[in-house]
Amino acid sequence: MEEAVTKKFVHEDSSHIIALCSSIEVCLSHLLKRRTAGFLRSDKIAALFTKIGKVNTTASEICRKVQEQLQQRIQSTRQESLQRQGSSAARAPQPLSVQAIKHIWVRTALFDKVLDKIVQYIVDNASKYYEKEALMHDAVFGPILAALLVGPCALEYTKLKTLDHFWTDPSANELVQRHRIHGAHRGQEVSPGRRPALGIRKRQSSGSMSEDKCAASAREYVESLHQNSRVHLLYGKNNVLVQPKKDMEVLRGYLSLHQTAETLTLKWTPNQLINGTLGECDLEKSIYWDYALTVPLRQIVCIHCHQRLDCGGTLVLVSQDGIQRPPLHFPPGGHLLAFLSCLETGLMPRGQLEPPLWSQKGKGKVFPKLRKRNSSARLVDQDGVVEEQIAADYVFRIVYPGHRQDSSEFQQKYACPPHISVSVSLHRHNICPSSHPSIHPHHMSSCLSCSTGGSNASVELPASCTCMHDRIPLKMLCQNMKRQIVSRAFYGWLAYCRHLSTVRTHLSALVNHNTIPPDKPCEASGGLSKDVWSKYQKDCKNYKELELLRLVYYGGVEHEIRKEVWPFLLGHYKFGMDKKDMIDEKITARYQQVMREWKACEVIVKQREKEMQSAIFAKLSSGSSIDSHVLRLIHRDSTISNEVSRKLCLSIFHKSGQLFYQCAFEQIELLDTVALNLHRIDKDVQRCDRNYYFFTTSNLEKLRNIMCSYVWEHLEIGYVQGMCDLLAPLMVILDDECLAYSCFTQLMKRMSQNFPTGGAMDTHFANMRSLIQILDSELFELMHQNGDYTHFYFCYRWFLLDFKRELLYEDVFAVWEVIWVAPRISSKHFVLFIALALVEVYRDIILDNNMDFTDIIKFFNEMAERHDMQHILQIARELVHKVQTLIENK
Repeated sequence: MEEAVTKKFVHEDSSHIIALCSSIEVCLSHLLKRRTAGFLRSDKIAALFTKIGKVNTTASEICRKVQEQLQQRIQSTRQESLQRQGSSAARAPQPLSVQAIKHIWVRTALFDKVLDKIVQYIVDNASKYYEKEALMHDAVFGPILAALLVGPCALEYTKLKTLDHFWTDPSANELVQRHRIHGAHRGQEVSPGRRPALGIRKRQSSGSMSEDKCAASAREYVESLHQNSRVHLLYGKNNVLVQPKKDMEVLRGYLSLHQTAETLTLKWTPNQLINGTLGECDLEKSIYWDYALTVPLRQIVCIHCHQRLDCGGTLVLVSQDGIQRPPLHFPPGGHLLAFLSCLETGLMPRGQLEPPLWSQKGKGKVFPKLRKRNSSARLVDQDGVVEEQIAADYVFRIVYPGHRQDSSEFQQKYACPPHISVSVSLHRHNICPSSHPSIHPHHMSSCLSCSTGGSNASVELPASCTCMHDRIPLKMLCQNMKRQIVSRAFYGWLAYCRHLSTVRTHLSALVNHNTIPPDKPCEASGGLSKDVWSKYQKDCKNYKELELLRLVYYGGVEHEIRKEVWPFLLGHYKFGMDKKDMIDEKITARYQQVMREWKACEVIVKQREKEMQSAIFAKLSSGSSIDSHVLRLIHRDSTISNEVSRKLCLSIFHKSGQLFYQCAFEQIELLDTVALNLHRIDKDVQRCDRNYYFFTTSNLEKLRNIMCSYVWEHLEIGYVQGMCDLLAPLMVILDDECLAYSCFTQLMKRMSQNFPTGGAMDTHFANMRSLIQILDSELFELMHQNGDYTHFYFCYRWFLLDFKRELLYEDVFAVWEVIWVAPRISSKHFVLFIALALVEVYRDIILDNNMDFTDIIKFFNEMAERHDMQHILQIARELVHKVQTLIENK
């Protein structure tokens, strides 16, 4: 449903459709009677639809369509087989693959929008086809399923899908491949001033790559003129006339008005480009692209309109620099007013037309009644009633609240008064009004100075002329230009000061102030090798810790020595410690003590659950009420728990040599807490990296022991989903329960702040917002416009698990090592720069595809375990250095 809302349709090959059809088939297949499913038929759904089709007309029609589809696929498969086999044409065709006919019955009914009716019929007659315990036979779940299918059956579905279609939803891998191909041939593309022609022709096998690119760009431009999920089409009208040059014929074209989240754009495209009437020799040399108009309405300050009943109306756009666009001539029928009405709607709420179009109750928008200034000209009708002549020419300003210009200054710079004819605009564009039948000479202005240099201040104007001419002296013009230059310089300086203030406020605490180069030094390029580590072990007192950390920061740790190095990086050992000081007896003893404590509690929890379940089942079988018995059982359990707690206190609660005989299980809340955490741990341990070779049954048991021991000591936090993901890589490298337990405890001192009980996640998001806003304002603007996902919630899993779910295990080891040593070398917030590097690596793909929040989540989910992490780490180090440089130069 979400896809249908965002895209206005759902593609038939969408993964959501496949998942939906699969779920429906599971429901329909549940406890289907044998005589319905058929003894020899492997496809139960086909048997069900075939049997229902004998008595139900709707199902019968679906059966007919499915049989036609299967027959067509068999024929196409046979033709392909004949083409491949050549002389072996008599051989029988290959059977259809499972993918070719998967979900075909349910999918066909769904696309025909009758699946809900068929399922409702099945529910109403479930006793004929299902066992009594079946889902479809249930009085509650069966009708619910039929009701839930009403929504999907009301959606629009499409089969439209081509290699370069504008609305397709390509995978992340395809987007990356497109970007690579585009980047490789970027220098061979056509110049930005000229676009390829839109002539549509069949692709020849010998055609060059440039021709294919031209055709692709042309199709993309044509598709951009229509309604799609990114841009809303507010107005579209064909046969709008434009005369691009004086000695050129008037061209017919398609005028459209498009609206995005922040922009409003007017486009006019000649019909020759849309209809594909150009010859093949003119595909790349077409001049019609020079006449196509793409006008952002933000650049337009006023609109000159001239409307008459017999010619439809003419419109001229005037930009901020005073340059006028070629006039647009609308056909008769009120299209000019309709365009202005759509434009006024599209400008709201940020902008508006001034004066606004009038709205009559029930009659729509009309032009405002503007009288001519020389009101002495009057009309007298047949009854002798004197009527004032109403102006047919209008000037509308496009204004934005908060950025309003002075009216007099506006008219002096851009506008003609409402009563001036549109012929002034035509003459400024060297367009002869007689070249178009809808523009007549007697409609031209009677003021000769308006069309023969009235803008010259030295020309003496007649007293009867009421036109607004440019009379600003040159000195005043220079002063205005000087003020504008100073104003722009001031605002540029102010923006730079604000930028530096943001850097000082938000970024200075994210990096260390000892600047280091981002490139790997030669001596650190190999990382911490086995030879260097051996030298350190022989002379640990005189070896500088910072030098070892630099090697890890730039090149990681050699895999063979990770088991020895990681305890130092995580703080289990201290650098410079002698082997005689590395005594782990205390840690081992502590771990074993914790194990005994929570295992003793686990015995009580399991016994309590077992007794309660037995009592409930016994009472349910007897049919009596269980409330009083359960209460007695709980009371008895609390008594047992108190007895056990006294015994556990002897071994659990020792502090500073004093024995604490407090009740360990107060009215049984601790038991409930432990039971809940054990259930969560068991659930996550069983599915933790189940495809990785290390996690056999015995190793999963070790993982559970460490996790339960940590949670037992931190019951105030408890187990949170994701902790197993952080422990698993430590288990793989260290392969020792006690050591992994100690190192995990050290790791959680930092990582526990990212879980809901801590407050670090909001800080991460705020810091990411500041980093991208400063370092990549273009990408930040895209995020802000496309639904405003500058909250960066798509980074949540990255920060929660230190990118563990995004990377292969080998890359996880390398990234974690750099994160652990970065606080001493460059930044204690290095995870931010890795996240920023992940976004920056794919920034061009994000920008080119105009991704919104849903798109970017889908993209990074599909790109998981496919990143080049060495490249990303290098970019992260460069970003740290860039921020350090900004802070130094503030």
